Amino acid sequence: MTTSPTPQPEFWLRGPLPEVPPLLQPIAHALLQARQEVETALHDFPDSLLTVRPAGVASVGFHLHHLAGVLDRMQSYARHQSLSEAQLAYLAAENNVPTTPGSTTALVQHFGETIDHMLAYLPTVPEAALPEFRPVGRAKLPSTVIGLLVHAAEHTTRHVGQLLVTARVVRAGLL
Repeated sequence: MTTSPTPQPEFWLRGPLPEVPPLLQPIAHALLQARQEVETALHDFPDSLLTVRPAGVASVGFHLHHLAGVLDRMQSYARHQSLSEAQLAYLAAENNVPTTPGSTTALVQHFGETIDHMLAYLPTVPEAALPEFRPVGRAKLPSTVIGLLVHAAEHTTRHVGQLLVTARVVRAGLL
């Protein structure tokens, strides 16, 4: 007789993460939860459905591609760095979603890797630096380190929610 594993509570209820500053714990928890939900929802997701846009909404593939790019860009801005040519090229290509065999797996893995990079960055951020000014984009719009990190987390959770609904709809063929 096999038993089902005991379900874990959401990440925010599992306690603090080692080495992540207390004020950044919610950001880390949100990113971990997002990664888990994406990995669960897209297990065996057909590559052929990555570009499907029911009712004109953004595709699952776009969300995955975009999420990885935004996390990378927000980390650069938080580090007080300009975007690199590679980051600008990635941004320009976010709508170009591959649908070749293995694309879903590769996109989910890339998303997970960008979360890993952000999680590795969080312990390096001194809490005293959180209110520091950071310019965003070519227009140098005003933000702060904490503003960028919170935006990275909330933007991720918002897009993951959209991705989850879109994935269910296209998987069910409710076009």
